[in-house]
Amino acid sequence: MANNLLKGKKGLIFGALDENSIAWKVAEKAKQEGADFVLSNAPIALRKGDIFKLAEKTGSEVIPADITQIDELEMLFQETMNLMKGGLDFILHSVGMSPNVRKGYPYMELDYNGLSKTLDVSAISLHKVLQTAYKMDAINEWGSVVALSYIAAQRTFSSYGDMAEAKAMLESIARSFGYHYGRKRRVRINTVSQSPTLTKAGTGVKGFDSFFSFANCMSPLGNASAAHCADYCISLFSDYTRMVTMQNLYHDGGYASMGISDHLIQNCFTCQGDCFEKL
Repeated sequence: MANNLLKGKKGLIFGALDENSIAWKVAEKAKQEGADFVLSNAPIALRKGDIFKLAEKTGSEVIPADITQIDELEMLFQETMNLMKGGLDFILHSVGMSPNVRKGYPYMELDYNGLSKTLDVSAISLHKVLQTAYKMDAINEWGSVVALSYIAAQRTFSSYGDMAEAKAMLESIARSFGYHYGRKRRVRINTVSQSPTLTKAGTGVKGFDSFFSFANCMSPLGNASAAHCADYCISLFSDYTRMVTMQNLYHDGGYASMGISDHLIQNCFTCQGDCFEKL
């Protein structure tokens, strides 16, 4: 049920690819809560075409931009502010990509050109978005920026590859820029560490089925869905969280606080191999 939490607010949403995307769900929920916004993604991602269906559904404009290119971000912000007739109240950064993960390179054999691309697209792009917005004074006072992260920023997931470095950097940028933007315009910047989620990016990670099942068994509330994440992002865009900034907020059903669970012990541990020691 909508409560007009974002009535009158203007935003920019990066990363809606298809109906399984968290950014897609955020856009749908933001519209329900009264917001107007622009959708943006890389030109190559727009070829899929689905984002234009979302734009029609939400009455939004689509403006292509390579999030790693400052000149394109400057044009994007200028066009968005022209459409919105002023500054923005919220931004969602839901962007991540790793050539090394896509190609299945083991962590010990990373291609460093690929690593640079991973960091640029998945983390440094947040700094570029914030720096551009900061210089153009594109975000209104008490505005909110949310970037999507994952617990691999803090813990080792053996097949998550260099995306772990990217998420750790993403969270650091949110803290560092959060101070400066908070002092200048009271803009708050947070990351949301989401459960494994059935998106195109998530399912592309080797062993995703195991990630998903393990977290679902471990978490007392189970995994948070993309729709649940959208609800949480909306709350962070709203005025109810205007004093929350520079935080990495776990939205994972309690997974981050767990060590082991009865459900996992009783239903998931069947190992009798080399890692099993009979007591």
